[in-house]
Order: sequence, then structure tokens, then C-alpha cells
Amino acid sequence: MNYSQELIDRSQNFAIQIIHLADLLPNKRSAGIIARQIIRSATSVGANYRAACRSRSHAEFVSKMHDVQEEADETQYWIEMLYKSNSIPEGSYNVLWKEASELTAIFTASYTTARKNKNKEK
Repeated sequence: MNYSQELIDRSQNFAIQIIHLADLLPNKRSAGIIARQIIRSATSVGANYRAACRSRSHAEFVSKMHDVQEEADETQYWIEMLYKSNSIPEGSYNVLWKEASELTAIFTASYTTARKNKNKEK
């Protein structure tokens, strides 16, 4: 398994964890709104990364990686909001926040490197 496939699998597993978390949220309007937002951003991480891996040009790869790192960061934000609004327990928060943080760091570094390489081509 190469690095790309590992990140595809990891981002997909993360999205599945978020979906399960959303299904367990309290039945409150605020939790429902955040559940929709976090599911959108978490599933978008993996979907956009897969698209980046299949990009037809370096510019398209850079653009998709920008989307990936933004969605990973947004997902981390929603995890923080759920925890700070007392909608999830600390244990769930710690596990999901750590994974979101690591994915954000990986994808941000990849995006930064790809952007620098794009600038070298000019």
C-alpha cells in the first residue's frame, strides 16, 4: 500500500468515525446543525484527497489539496465546537481532535510543498 492509499483509507475511516459520532449526538437543534456541517466537512476531506490523487495536472492537484486541508481544519473546528458545547465527552473529543489535527498537519504540509513546487515550475 502506498502513501496515497494509506491517506485515502485514513481519511475515509476518519469520516466514518465522524458519521458515527453525529448519529450519537443529542437530539437538539444545535447538535443537528453541527452534525450536518461536520459530516459534510469530514467526508469532503477524503473525497477531495481522492480527487487530488487523480488530478490531471499539478495545478489541479494543488487546488484540490488546498480544499483538503481547509476541510480537515474545518472538521477540527466542529469537533471543538461539539466539545465546548458539551455535546460530546472528553474521551471522544480527544481521539477525534487528535486525528483531525494530524490529518490537517499532513494535508497542510502536502499542500505547502505542492504549492512551492508549482512556483518553481514558473
